[in-house]
Amino acid sequence: MNNLIAKLGQNPARSLSIFLRGLGLFSVGLLFIAIGYYYHHLWQVVGLIIIALGCIITAWGYLGIFANRWFNILNKRKNKEFY
Repeated sequence: MNNLIAKLGQNPARSLSIFLRGLGLFSVGLLFIAIGYYYHHLWQVVGLIIIALGCIITAWGYLGIFANRWFNILNKRKNKEFY
């Protein structure tokens, strides 16, 4: 389990970049939903698809950030046990 957490959290800067890209896609999806409210309803369907993709990408990036922090917490606790 510890190896999986280390692998997921090995590059927090990249995870933050993925998280922000997903957040940007989510925002674009919201924009399409707003456009669909005023124009044709199919824009809202496109917006929902983009929001779903944005949520998946954002969750993947957040998982990397969380894994990095959790791995650091576990390592600090292991180092304190030896002292």
